[in-house]
Amino acid sequence: MRKPTPLGRCVRLVLILIAVMWCSFPIFMVVLSSFKQPHQIFETPPSLIFTPTLDNYRVLWSQHKEFFRGLLSSLYVTIGTTMAVICVSTCAGYVYARFSNPALNLSAFGLLAVRMLPPIIITLPLFPVVNALGMNDTHIMLIILYTAFYVSLGTWIMRAFIMQLPIELEEAAAVDGASLRHILLRIILPLSVPGLISVCIFVVVFAWNEYFFALVFTTRDARTAPVMIGELLSTVEGVQWGVIFAAATVQLVPVLVLVIALQKYLVAGLTAGAVKS
Repeated sequence: MRKPTPLGRCVRLVLILIAVMWCSFPIFMVVLSSFKQPHQIFETPPSLIFTPTLDNYRVLWSQHKEFFRGLLSSLYVTIGTTMAVICVSTCAGYVYARFSNPALNLSAFGLLAVRMLPPIIITLPLFPVVNALGMNDTHIMLIILYTAFYVSLGTWIMRAFIMQLPIELEEAAAVDGASLRHILLRIILPLSVPGLISVCIFVVVFAWNEYFFALVFTTRDARTAPVMIGELLSTVEGVQWGVIFAAATVQLVPVLVLVIALQKYLVAGLTAGAVKS
């Protein structure tokens, strides 16, 4: 393959910098605005030099404690969804990677087809069913919905990772008397750690930030942080933009730190199966 010219590398670098700035600028402005006084937030042009204040965070903590309960709900739902997706996706990915027949292949593409459906299509008929089961406004309902919505992507990522593992390792273990359970726990899982982590990242980002299902299927007890931020837009005191930006920053920081710390696994998940060995 011909190496790129210096001009080509410069153009690529400039395009990458533009893309990064385009994507990060809104986040930067939200975080910056959370440290501004209300009258400074919508100044034109925006001021980048100002005296930072923590007043917005103090108001958020003292007057909107329900937001932090929403953070706990988001944490419960995110952990439960991630564990469920990992278990189901690993088992399903192994089956799709090691076995092949027309029914399995059809079901694999069926997973993708379901994933492509807009959430509103399944929400309307599902709402009366959830009410009839008495599962409305519960964490377990959100976990089930999120798991069903994201298990397809997790399955395809795990399938791609497991297909890259030599099947001879499993055959040798089977000759030595290892059962399927031992093969999965002692061979497949340890060698698929990058795939597991990449699935975890995708699911955590989705479950932590999901808004629509949480808005429709929760009312009080299981409201998550994104729903609570939406409710801050309609407070009696009016829209407190500084407090909203502070809440958005608090909700953003954990997942942002996670993605930055594990970004190499995220890239591995995006490119899984792209190159055949």
